[in-house]
Amino acid sequence: MIASLRGKLISKRPECLIVDVHGVGYSVQVPLTLLSDLPEEQSEIFLYIHTHVREDALLLYGFQAEDEKRIFTTLINISGIGPKTALNLLSTIPPDKFYHAINSEDVDVLCKAPGLGKKTAQRLILELREKLPSIKEKKNSVYDDTLSALVNLGYKKNIAQDALEKVHNSGISDIETLLRESLKYLTRESK
Repeated sequence: MIASLRGKLISKRPECLIVDVHGVGYSVQVPLTLLSDLPEEQSEIFLYIHTHVREDALLLYGFQAEDEKRIFTTLINISGIGPKTALNLLSTIPPDKFYHAINSEDVDVLCKAPGLGKKTAQRLILELREKLPSIKEKKNSVYDDTLSALVNLGYKKNIAQDALEKVHNSGISDIETLLRESLKYLTRESK
């Protein structure tokens, strides 16, 4: 199985990329959001790859982050979700918002992906809460790191925790934004 590719980007189109690895051109399907992040053609790129084997085809799906690949492989292991739907989800919803949608049971966010109805979105939430234990681990890790940063900046732990809770409950889940918004909140409260 092919797990990753490092090579020269020969072509980038919405339907697939072609990556040249030592003279062999690999056709790789990627989320549409990845296309805007790619360098110019003829530049070197690295992709995490999921190799999908079917009776009639061997398909490669590429991702910039291991998180995206993990979401993709988990999605395609759910009954009724194929690679096309999984790719549509990742093309529409970034991983952090996807994790948040699953955690907060936000069916509307998931339904933004083409080909995903309300019933399927509800089933996804039920199944993914069990299959992606990293959702809570990820939240706890980011939350704990942000709290530690606030305490290191001189805020008392209980005050920092109150601010962080308010900001975190608004749906923000990346450490930079959590820290920035928590600091704004703390600055407003101290005036």
